[in-house]
Amino acid sequence: MEARVKQIELNGHTFEYRESGNPSGKPLVALHALGKTAESWDGVAAALGKDYRVLALNQRGHAGSARTETYSFELMCEDLLHFADALNLEKFILLGHSMGGTVSYLFSERFPARIDRLIVEDTPPPFPDTPIEIPAKPPGPLPFDWPVLTSILRQLNEPDPEWWTRLKDISQPTLIIGGGASHIPQNKLKEVAELIPDCEMVTIENAGHFVHEENLPAFLDALQMFLHS
Repeated sequence: MEARVKQIELNGHTFEYRESGNPSGKPLVALHALGKTAESWDGVAAALGKDYRVLALNQRGHAGSARTETYSFELMCEDLLHFADALNLEKFILLGHSMGGTVSYLFSERFPARIDRLIVEDTPPPFPDTPIEIPAKPPGPLPFDWPVLTSILRQLNEPDPEWWTRLKDISQPTLIIGGGASHIPQNKLKEVAELIPDCEMVTIENAGHFVHEENLPAFLDALQMFLHS
């Protein structure tokens, strides 16, 4: 079944999302990486569609969602809260990749009672590291608003230490899927897994940062095993 593209008003802004799967299934909200779109989850959604209602949100500044004056992980976390409230999702599975993974950590720290299970793909919360140089805007159209990238990179360069401190507040079962040969330090993923009380980590070797795109079968195997445990 193809994903249905829908629009929704959240806190005065228009957002776009893709809905697929079983309308009466357990809700699963998926958050994409920086510069990607909700469409990047279509392969995962197709595999889960029999049992789950998959809702892939285009985060602010991406695809058909609102271009806003400011961007931050915290604002994206608030967008997710408004999205869950608007769709009456009292409790849901949350799946996030990269930027979407960080938003997922923050949301799960702040609103643990709203989360059924948490899955994060190949990202820890931002941590102090070699500063990332903010690049010049490339020519031509982009599938996202350029200030999203510059704002998120600034937050990566100046992370809030509380995001790590509060990992212990994530009370629901959590799965971290690492890509092995990734630019993300896999030891940092292990640190996260040790700080979240009920967390397991699976590494899919040589998948790189975009695990669900580079090795979808192995990603789905890990996901299904976790969801049915």
